[in-house]
Amino acid sequence: MATVTFDKATRIYPGGTKPAVDQLNIDIADGEFLVLVGPSGCGKSTSLRMLAGLEDVNDGAIRIGERDVTHLPPKDRDIAMVFQNYALYPHMSVADNMGFALKIAGVNKTEIRAKVEEAAKILDLSEYLDRKPKALSGGQRQRVAMGRAIVREPQVFLMDEPLSNLDAKLRVSTRTQIASLQRRLGITTVYVTHDQVEAMTMGDRVAVLKDGLLQQVDSPRNMYDRPANLFVAGFIGSPAMNLIEVPITDGGVKFGNSVVPVNRDALKAAADKGDKTVTVGVRPEHFDISTGADSDAKTLSKDTAPGLEVTVNVVEETGADAFIFGTIEVGGERRDLVIRGNSRAVPEKGATLNVVPRAGESHVFSTSTGERLSD
Repeated sequence: MATVTFDKATRIYPGGTKPAVDQLNIDIADGEFLVLVGPSGCGKSTSLRMLAGLEDVNDGAIRIGERDVTHLPPKDRDIAMVFQNYALYPHMSVADNMGFALKIAGVNKTEIRAKVEEAAKILDLSEYLDRKPKALSGGQRQRVAMGRAIVREPQVFLMDEPLSNLDAKLRVSTRTQIASLQRRLGITTVYVTHDQVEAMTMGDRVAVLKDGLLQQVDSPRNMYDRPANLFVAGFIGSPAMNLIEVPITDGGVKFGNSVVPVNRDALKAAADKGDKTVTVGVRPEHFDISTGADSDAKTLSKDTAPGLEVTVNVVEETGADAFIFGTIEVGGERRDLVIRGNSRAVPEKGATLNVVPRAGESHVFSTSTGERLSD
C-alpha cells in the first residue's frame, strides 16, 4: 500500500496554451478512496492518466509512496488500472484475462491459478472462470476487469469511469460492491467519474475540478455542507443547490418580502469587496413552505406573504420525496427554483407557494468572486 501525491502537477497538451491540468495539489493517504469528479473537459481523466504514466507531466511532480514516479513508465509504477471499456481480451477465458499480467511477469501457473481463484471468489466469479467475455453481462465483465487488477496486488488502483457502460440499477449495486471491496482490500484508490452522486456515495474524500483547476477536496459530508465556492455549490447535490442573487439589507439579506438573517462576517466581507448583493445558496430540502391552503396564509395578501412566491411548473414524485420545480421573480428576472416537499401533500401544476430559507441553513457567496463568505 502507498500514499499518492500530486505536487503542482501540470499537463499542457502539444499545441495548447492553457493547461489541461493546472498545478494540481492533492495528498492521498495510504488506503484512501479518493474520487476525482467534474464536468467533461475539467481534467479529471488527464490527472488519472498522469498518475498512470499514460500522459506526460510538463511541470511539478507525482509521487507514489516515497518514490518520484513523474517520469517512470507505467510498468514501473506498481499500479493497476480499470478502464471504462473493461479492455478484456475476447479470445481468452475469464481466468486467462484475470491472470494475463501475472503470466507476462513470469509468475508460475500454480501461483497464478491460486490468485485468480481467490480474486474470483471475492468477486463472485468462480463459476465463470472458463467462459469468454462475450458470454458475460456488462456487470460481470466489469468484475473481471476488477479481478485482473486485484490479482496484481498493486500499490494503487486507478479507475476511469468503470461504471459508465452499465444500466442505472446495475450502477447502483456495483458502486456499492466496489466501495466495499476497496475497504476490504485497503488499497489506495483514485477513481474518476462525472457523476457527482457516484462521487458522494463512494469516496472517503472527493476532489472537484473545473477547467483543470482543483476547486475543493474534502469529505462528501463537508463538501455538501460547506462548498468552497459557487461552482462546487451548484455541482454537488442532486437536485442542485438553488443559487439566488439577493440584495444586502440591515440584519441579513432581502429574500422576497422577508429578511433572512445571515452571518454578519459574511455581509462585512461582501461589503469590503464593494458588493451590494450576495448570492445565497439554499438546498432544496432547506426551505419552509406555506401555501394558500394553509390557515396562516389565508390572511396574507400576495404583497405581504413571507419569502418568495413560487409558481409550480412540475412536480417529480419519487415515492419518499416530491421535488417541486418552480419559477420565482427576483430583480425583475424569472429564475428556476427546486424545493423538496411533502410527498403526501403535492401541489398542483400552476399553484403558488411561498418559501423562505430555514434559519441557519443558507450559504452565502460573493457574487463578484464566487468564493464562500459564510462559516
